[in-house]
Amino acid sequence: MLKVNEYFDGRAKSISFQSATLPATVGVISPGEYEFGTNKRETMTVLSGVLTVLLPGMDEWMTYGAGEFFEVAGQASFKAKTDVDTAYLCTYQ
Repeated sequence: MLKVNEYFDGRAKSISFQSATLPATVGVISPGEYEFGTNKRETMTVLSGVLTVLLPGMDEWMTYGAGEFFEVAGQASFKAKTDVDTAYLCTYQ
């Protein structure tokens, strides 16, 4: 079953689904700066656009483009910013 999720007054939206192997979401983040929280371990792959993130325990922002991914531990938070609409796929473990 598909479920639509909306965050930050609609500036980030995703659709939850069950992939062949893991629960997942696919979504779009509008330009801006955000802080996301995680429940489970997440692997986030940028599908289009560019996402710059500050991961837990890191001092430097890292930039990820289309086809690149990063991981975030469960029960954590990370900051993300983008200047363009950015699409992503996120899987949860």
